[in-house]
Parts: sequence; structure tokens; C-alpha cells
Amino acid sequence: MSSPFERTISLIGDFNYKKIQDSSVIVFGIGGVGSYSAESLVRAGLGSITLVDYDIIDITNINRQVHATTKTIGLPKVKVMKDRLLEINPNLNIRIYEEKVSLDNIDIFQIDKYNYIIDAIDMVSSKICLIEKAKMLGVNIISSMGAGNKLDPTRFRVDDIFNTKVCPLAKIIRHELKKRNIDNLKVVYSDEIPLKVNLGDNDKRKAIPGSISYVPPVVGMIITAEVIKDIINS
Repeated sequence: MSSPFERTISLIGDFNYKKIQDSSVIVFGIGGVGSYSAESLVRAGLGSITLVDYDIIDITNINRQVHATTKTIGLPKVKVMKDRLLEINPNLNIRIYEEKVSLDNIDIFQIDKYNYIIDAIDMVSSKICLIEKAKMLGVNIISSMGAGNKLDPTRFRVDDIFNTKVCPLAKIIRHELKKRNIDNLKVVYSDEIPLKVNLGDNDKRKAIPGSISYVPPVVGMIITAEVIKDIINS
């Protein structure tokens, strides 16, 4: 009988596939970046995954988040994503947390038990909390920088946070990490200058980063590729 992962095994071999199958990843932030990264990891054969997000699906998520449809509006992102991933692989070991990451709850996630951490969180305070804990425990982590207000997916790349430029979020994170004496962090970022559209002085949309269907998924896929590469090379 054919396996859902037959083509993956043909590409990387049984030994490397077993490495992926035996690995566990925790994904923080199940939005435009995190939802696609989580799904592509499972489609690559990851055996164990944990999803963390406190938010529910909103109609405005439909343009860029894999779990967002007219039928899932109002439902918790992690619960919808769990059901979707189990439809892809019913044997998947999956755990979910409906939580917002903070100093008060970071220990409940037991991040030292995972082979890899994916940070796809939007909130700066939560990102810093997670990154600092991961660095303290010596756990592999890759962090997504800003995917909003960008149109060119080819400008995203993997690099160290201290080599980044242009990205406003990366600048903030660099500053916060320096204050904590953290001198390295693997990130995915874009050097595209963020787009600015004149919506008028009183338009409330000015405070919300714009997005389009194809950019956050590309960031998520780049993250997955880096995680899979590191697992295979470990």
C-alpha cells in the first residue's frame, strides 16, 4: 500500500525521513506564517507538533491564513488547525494550547522537550519572552520577522537577526536582544522597504499592517525548509 510520504522518502531517503518522523516541533502563533509552517511540517512527515495561539479566526484572516474559511470564523485557531492536521495525518501526535505567551506562563509549554521552536508571534513582548527562554535553555529556534506591508516574497531570506536591515520589527527585536545580552538569533526577514499606502488621516486601517495571500505562506514555507534542513543535518 502506498504511503502519504512516499514522495518525500524518495527525495530524502528512509533514514532522513525517520529523523523527521521522530522529531517534535512547537509552533507559536498560528496565523498567516505559523499556519502554513505547521501544515507543511506535517505534510513533510513530522511526527509530533504542538500549536500555541490564543486567538480565534476572524473574517480578515481569510486572505492569508490556511485554516481561515467562511465556515471557521469565530473558532479557535489552534482547534481548527488541529482538526485540519489530523485529516492530513491521523497518526500525528498533536497538542494545542489556547494561550498568549507571557512571563507568567512560559514554563507551561516545556519548550526544552522539543527539537525545534518556531516563533511566528506578532506581539513583541511575547516574542522576546519566548526567544529569551529558548536561548536560556539552548533550544533551536527560528523567528519570523515582519511579513506585513510586503509584496515581494522573493526578498525573504534566512539570516542572523544582527545582519538584518530595513525590517522595522527586526530592528525592535535586535534592540531588545542586545539589552538581554543575546547575540544571535536565526530569523526569516525581508529587506523590501515596507509599502505605505495613503488611506487618509482618519482611516483606522492605517494602524494595521497590510497583507496579501502569497507573502505570509512563503515565510512559513521558508521556516519549514530551514527546520527540516536542520533536523536532517542534526
